Amino acid sequence: MKCFVPVLSYLALLGVVTAQRQVTVQEGPLYRTEGSHITIWCNVSGFQGPAEQNFQWSIYLPSAPEREVQIVSTVDPSFPYAIYTQRVRGGKIFVERIQGNAALLHIMDLQARDAGEYECHTPNTDERYFGSYSAKMNLVVIPDTLQATALPQTLHRVEQDTLELSCEVATDTEQHSHVSVSWLRQNGGEKPVEVISLSRDFVLHASSDYAQRQSLGEVRMDKLGRTTFRLTIFHLQPSDQGEFYCEASQWIQDPDGSWYAMTRKRSEGAVVNVQPTDKDFTVRLETDKRLHTVGEQVEFRCILEAQNIPDRYFAVSWAFNSSLIASMGPNAVPVLNSEFAHREAKGQLKVSKESDGVFVLKIFHLRQEDSGKYNCRVTEREKTVTGEFLDKDSKRPKNVPIIVLPLTDDWVVKVPQHHQNLSQGHLESSISVEVSSNTSTILEGESLRFLCSVRAAGRPQGRFSVIWQLVDRQHRRSNVMWLDRDGTVQPGSSYWERSSFGAVQMEQVQPNAFSLAIFNSRKEDEGQYECHVTEWVRAVDGEWQMVAERRASTLVTITALDTGFAVTAISRTPGVTYSDSFDLQCIIKPHYPARVPVSVTWRFQPVGTGAFHDLVTFTRDGGVQWGDRSSTFRTRTAIEKAEASNSVRLSVSRASDTEAGKYQCVAELWRRNHNNSWTQLAERASNLLEIRVLQPVTKLQVSKWKRTLTVVEGGSIQLNCSVRAQTSVDSRFAVLWYVHRAADADGKLILKTTHRAAFEYGTYAEEARLRARLQLERLAAGGLFSLTVHRAELGDSGSYYCHVEEWLLSPNYAWYKLAEEVSGRTEVTVRQPDSRLKLSQVQGNLSVLETQRAQLECVVLNRTSVASQLAVEWFVWKPNQPERETLALLSREATFRYGEQAAKNRLQGRLHMDSPALGVYRLQVDNVAVQDSGTYGCRVEEWLPGPGGAWYKRAEDTAGPTTLTVMRPDAALQVDSLVPNATVSEKAAFQLDCSIVSRSSQDSRFAVAWYSLRTKARGRRGSLGMEGEEEEEEEEEDQEDMFGQDKEPEEPAERTVLLSVGPDAVFGSEGGPWQGRLRFQRVSPVLYRLTVLQASPHDTGNYSCRVEEWLPGPQDWYRLTEEESAPVGIRVLDTGPSLQSLICSNDALFYFVFFYPFPIFGILVITILLVRFKSRGAGRGSDGKNGVPLLWIKEPHLNYSPTCLEPPVLSIHPGAID
Repeated sequence: MKCFVPVLSYLALLGVVTAQRQVTVQEGPLYRTEGSHITIWCNVSGFQGPAEQNFQWSIYLPSAPEREVQIVSTVDPSFPYAIYTQRVRGGKIFVERIQGNAALLHIMDLQARDAGEYECHTPNTDERYFGSYSAKMNLVVIPDTLQATALPQTLHRVEQDTLELSCEVATDTEQHSHVSVSWLRQNGGEKPVEVISLSRDFVLHASSDYAQRQSLGEVRMDKLGRTTFRLTIFHLQPSDQGEFYCEASQWIQDPDGSWYAMTRKRSEGAVVNVQPTDKDFTVRLETDKRLHTVGEQVEFRCILEAQNIPDRYFAVSWAFNSSLIASMGPNAVPVLNSEFAHREAKGQLKVSKESDGVFVLKIFHLRQEDSGKYNCRVTEREKTVTGEFLDKDSKRPKNVPIIVLPLTDDWVVKVPQHHQNLSQGHLESSISVEVSSNTSTILEGESLRFLCSVRAAGRPQGRFSVIWQLVDRQHRRSNVMWLDRDGTVQPGSSYWERSSFGAVQMEQVQPNAFSLAIFNSRKEDEGQYECHVTEWVRAVDGEWQMVAERRASTLVTITALDTGFAVTAISRTPGVTYSDSFDLQCIIKPHYPARVPVSVTWRFQPVGTGAFHDLVTFTRDGGVQWGDRSSTFRTRTAIEKAEASNSVRLSVSRASDTEAGKYQCVAELWRRNHNNSWTQLAERASNLLEIRVLQPVTKLQVSKWKRTLTVVEGGSIQLNCSVRAQTSVDSRFAVLWYVHRAADADGKLILKTTHRAAFEYGTYAEEARLRARLQLERLAAGGLFSLTVHRAELGDSGSYYCHVEEWLLSPNYAWYKLAEEVSGRTEVTVRQPDSRLKLSQVQGNLSVLETQRAQLECVVLNRTSVASQLAVEWFVWKPNQPERETLALLSREATFRYGEQAAKNRLQGRLHMDSPALGVYRLQVDNVAVQDSGTYGCRVEEWLPGPGGAWYKRAEDTAGPTTLTVMRPDAALQVDSLVPNATVSEKAAFQLDCSIVSRSSQDSRFAVAWYSLRTKARGRRGSLGMEGEEEEEEEEEDQEDMFGQDKEPEEPAERTVLLSVGPDAVFGSEGGPWQGRLRFQRVSPVLYRLTVLQASPHDTGNYSCRVEEWLPGPQDWYRLTEEESAPVGIRVLDTGPSLQSLICSNDALFYFVFFYPFPIFGILVITILLVRFKSRGAGRGSDGKNGVPLLWIKEPHLNYSPTCLEPPVLSIHPGAID
């Protein structure tokens, strides 16, 4: 290993070092919802060996972050641990190999326990280890809270009805996420079709099936409130039938910047049945009769037959000889042309709507010129969302002709010319000829009717042949038609063709009346018309012979159609605003009757171009023909010919830039030939009309109100941008939000929302890490825009304002910016929250008995924020200590630890800290001791979360101190001696009882000691030769002193311990004089007894017991108090001689009396015994008890003290003497 680095460096210099193995995994943390399907990619590069690498996935669970749990491997089937084996085998978890060096980990049906740190490991295939072989990322599994709910229902609608459906979409996720909502339609087993959707970026989008209808406003989706999304479809079509449902997706932005749909939810469906309506309709025209006379009334009924007429829109127009009489829109308001409008004003004519399907035209006073063909045209119209009507199908029935006959003969009678008489020899004729015509002056194209009447003085004698001739202006004569005497009609050579088409007709209407009719007259038909009548009679030989010839003529003047033919274009609105309408009128002069066709073409030169192009043509047969470049005009332009004023009106609605330019109308005068062909007589072009289309004057007003806003750090900055006035209710707004700081020259863009509701983040949002903290909302339906900056930071302070752009939809459905305005500024100051931390300052005093429990409370009365965390420190001031001692600390993470002094004072096992209620922190000290006394207090630190997630200390406060006094129990020990003063005999036993009358505690223990109380000697006692009075006085004094009689104390008492018993029941050593003679007994817990055996006179004296009461302390037992009983006098009687005291007081005498006589006395006793045994037989005469001679008297019981302190006491007990 030591040589590895030099070798590697050397190889690097040579350029033969291979690349390091590098394993990369998808950047985390990734947030995914439970139940979703997640993929995590992993790839490896810089490796050696085979191109196909293996991958092994493991997880480190949060509960055991150091323990690896194996999930799945591409090489080892036994790799998964037991908790993942079933899911791996079931295909719920698997690895998809994308390439040889890249793979995807798939986890289907994600579970909460799948959260943790994932590791992708690639087994080594290199010759040596060099590089990284694994990479890790974090996966966070959050609950799936997305809900999409809609009311399941079945709806029945009729075609053209309106459909409204609502869907509630809600989610409750702490992470910042976006929601997209789509409305879909599914018909049976077909693939669902998206109707309209709102993307995660708040952009509306319709599918190709509904895009056109959305652009017309017929399909829309509105957001109502925060959770309701409403779908509206106007004018339902049969293809809209199916099941409608909404689908919501929740998106989250991964660390790499991409958006991921964590979960999708589908609502219940609404089944919509659309009943189609029969769009076809029929129209028929009815009238009672067709032959009328002048002054009569006629009624035409235009009957419409269709389904669902009340819910559809129809327009009706009435025509007479192809000329418009009146038109009536869906609003049933008739509009008549000028000629018929006058007649309507006089009450002679009425156009009305009798019912939904019956339209009536009434003429109350017929005129002769009312003869002709009548018709009605019914056009179905479709109403758009904007309220405009679009023409659809149009139908008209067959023409209904009527004839109006005059009440009198209006023929014009001409005076016949003088005829020439026949030559002599012929028969005389009495005929005369008269020619009459319907008019002397006509307009080209009108009909000429001539009547040639033959009058005879008597009855006609033969037959007539009639020739009609025309003498034109150049005096050229031509035969029009003639009728021979056999009744055969022959046209002239110039009129042969016209006659074959019926344009020229001759007829013998009566035996002596012959008519000539020229229809569709021409200018060349003008001249003098002569009627030549020849009378013929049959001669004797049977041949026809001309009797006479008469002629008559009349002059007819024909005005050419193009005489005075002129065209003028006018407009009352040369300048219009967007979406307004303007009318252009092409006035044709002179006023031609309806039979004279005039075609009118409107030509248009757009602004900025130099050439005209045909826009629309009103053809000679009443049709409308659009130009090749008029696609933008067709849906917004109507052309109408008004017969009354002989004008053609071009109406343009929803004007836009594309309609701005120069207009010109071109009129063509046509004549219909006898063979139904058409001949253009003239063409006239009008003057130029320039139409200017201006954008509407903006009414945009943005609130200029300046305000100051102070926000607490971590709160939300609510910024409002209010549009107080707008140009149109259809206006849309683009809002740009800026912030200006003192250090910046200009404002910086935060966020921009376009007029299409899409938004873009500005550079400042990226620099200040604002993207995840911004929320944009448009409140209600008005122009109030709200930008909320969540989790405000101190750096967010500044001057905020919005820049509003007003956009309008042009008539061409293109959005254009009309105006822009800047709002007033909002000065925002972000500060740290005011410290409202307040602790109770009530000072307390607490007295607790030792070994009991002490509870101290620290009450937080107020805090800065409910989201804050509190750290609590408990401390104590001990008497005579300059500084306080920290006892315990509770961190803001609720971690408890002891202070340094707690260990020194052995408090660790006795301190407990809890929080029984919100804002209440309690310190409990168990088994308190006197040394625990002191002044206790608590200090609270309040920590707040910073916007970036880091916690900082905002405030601290100290509560009012509590003085803790730990007391020991009051001493209640009382001791009494149950044994009264007593006198006992020598060698007897006496008892010393020590009775505890009261105790301080039931847990106390006792240490008992018995004492002997002696008074110190005031001097040596008298010698054996003391007088009897002195001895008696001493005895009396000693007795008084023993039994407690009052006397002046002479010397202090001398105390000697007999026996002591500790609280732990350990006996002390016995006193010397009493060694072996003491017996201890505990009769009861409060009664102790000491028995002194083998009493001697030296035991005479006062005795007392001393009791110490011990209580358990926190660490050990301690002595609470002590009490000594009253002394008890004990007198031990001495049974020895009275000289004892004298003997004992003198050592020489003592030895002389007690030691020297013993040998002598022993010899004497032996001598006596020997004498007695010798004389036993002789001395039986002296009887004792039971006949035994009384040899001696038993010695009396003598008690004496070996100490010789008291004279022996002589006592005789019963039985002492036998």
